[in-house]
Amino acid sequence: MTDPVTAWHRLAGSTVLLDGFHALKHAVRFGAEVPVAVTADRAAALALADELAPDVRDALGALLTEVSYETYASFVPRPHPTAVAALAVRPSRESHLARLARTPRTTPVVVLDNPRNLGNTGAVIRLAAGFGATGVVTTGTVDPWHPTVVRGGAGLHFATAVERLEVPDLPAGPLFALDPEGDDIRGIKLPDDAVLAFGSERTGLSTELRARADHLLSLPMRPQVSSYNLATSVAMTLYHWSLGAPASLWERP
Repeated sequence: MTDPVTAWHRLAGSTVLLDGFHALKHAVRFGAEVPVAVTADRAAALALADELAPDVRDALGALLTEVSYETYASFVPRPHPTAVAALAVRPSRESHLARLARTPRTTPVVVLDNPRNLGNTGAVIRLAAGFGATGVVTTGTVDPWHPTVVRGGAGLHFATAVERLEVPDLPAGPLFALDPEGDDIRGIKLPDDAVLAFGSERTGLSTELRARADHLLSLPMRPQVSSYNLATSVAMTLYHWSLGAPASLWERP
C-alpha cells in the first residue's frame, strides 16, 4: 500500500483538493477518481458516513487512511471541522465540453460572466448540481476548479460539467442574460436548453455577453435595493425554470 503522505505530495500539483468530508462524499457519489484520502479521525469520519452517506460508506471506508492531525493539517489551507481531505482527478476538459455541447439538452447551462468571488462561484456550482443543470461555465480569469471554489461547491463539481470558456465559445442554445433592464422573468417560460448568463458581482454583464444575449431578463426586486447576491440570483432563476420542468428530473433512482 502506498504511503498516503508520499502519495499526497506526489499528486498534489496535478489533482483537485477535496476539503472536508462532504466534498469527498459528493465526489465519490458522482464517480470521481480519488487516489488518496486522509482523515485525522477515521472513526468519526465513518460515523458521519453511516449517518449521512450510507450509499458510499463502504467506498469511503476503503479510501480513508488515518494520519496524525498535524499531517492532515499540513495538506490543507485551513483545517476543516471534519478533519478529512482527499485528492481527486479532475475530469478531462474534452469530456466536459462534450457534455456542454450535446444537444438536445434537457436542463440549462449556467454561465457566470467574469465572476470575482470564489465562494460565490462554488455556491453556484452547488446550486447547479442540485437543480440538475447540464453545467456551469465561467468566463474571465477565475479558475472554477480553484480549491476555494471546490470547497464552496462541496465537491459537487463532479455532479455537473464545470469549465471556463470564452464568450464566443459558449454552448449553443437561447441565451437569457439577467440584467436590471430586462423583462420580468415571471412572464417568461425558460426552455430546457436555455443558457442562463449572470454578470459579475461588481460590474454586471460584460458588453460582449450582453450583445450576444437573445433575451434580457430581470428578477423581481424591491425599488431602491441595489442587487441580489450572485448565488441567490442563480437560485431564483433555476427555481423559476424548474417550475416548468418535469418532476422526474429530481426523483430518486
